[in-house]
Amino acid sequence: MLASLLQNLINALQWGSFYALIALGYTMVYGVLTLINFAHGDVFMVGAYIAFFVATFLLAALGLPGWAALALTVPLAMLLTSLVGVSLERIAYRPLRRKGVDRLYVVITALMCGLILEHANLATFGASRKAFPALIDEEVYTMAGVSFTNLKLAVIVTAVLVFVALHRIVTKTRIGMAMRAIACDKFAVPLMGIPVDTVIVATFALGSGLAGLAGLLFAMSYPILEPYMGALIGWKAFIAAVVGGIGDIRGAFLGGFLLGAVEIMVVAFFPSTFRDLIAFSVLMLILVWKPTGLFGVARTTKI
Repeated sequence: MLASLLQNLINALQWGSFYALIALGYTMVYGVLTLINFAHGDVFMVGAYIAFFVATFLLAALGLPGWAALALTVPLAMLLTSLVGVSLERIAYRPLRRKGVDRLYVVITALMCGLILEHANLATFGASRKAFPALIDEEVYTMAGVSFTNLKLAVIVTAVLVFVALHRIVTKTRIGMAMRAIACDKFAVPLMGIPVDTVIVATFALGSGLAGLAGLLFAMSYPILEPYMGALIGWKAFIAAVVGGIGDIRGAFLGGFLLGAVEIMVVAFFPSTFRDLIAFSVLMLILVWKPTGLFGVARTTKI
């Protein structure tokens, strides 16, 4: 019984790592712009495809060994996915923001951008699934009846290290201070000489880079890519961010692991068809108990 519980816990940590990395991008953009970037799940999908083409090129064209290809694929995938996120902000969101339109139209635009990414992928590369190349040899370890692989451990450790690094960026650096200032009072910040557009671009670059990293790790763990792979996991990561308290990176990180744990435990003790039903019911109860999320605080508006 204990071994089964620990096995499910490790699986939950791995699955929650994907949700957490994607949810961090959601919550960063919302914290700075109060914008729900519903295209973020599809940016995750684009990141997985970028990682696929980069890794394939490095392995086939340059003949690099798997570990070297992985070492180069990680920064390249994050960088190129960041450019995708920044392009969305520059082309789709910034013109609307400068015109001062209602946020509802920006949300609709975000949904449209997600559909464009999905169907552009479908039109360019077709509906056939792609197999992600193996970059490292998976090794299985067994301790006290619990089995795990080096890749599974790498995913969990990477998610934790990324959160620590992001938390330090947000709390200890000038760009992080600017992000928090805009989240606090976006009208006063320009009066202080802070370049708002530069901070917003940095926010989209960071969030999209994390989505690209999540896409790479997901593709390595489940090496089948298809154009709609980011839709459902993106929506779930958004829900995880809301449950944790959207706008707070601690809440997004915890919410991702919480959703992963609930889903894995439901599958462990109930038929898999009950996974989403029970998982979302649990999350809904949490929001009924605390509508702002676990780490969220109620916003006050001066009249």
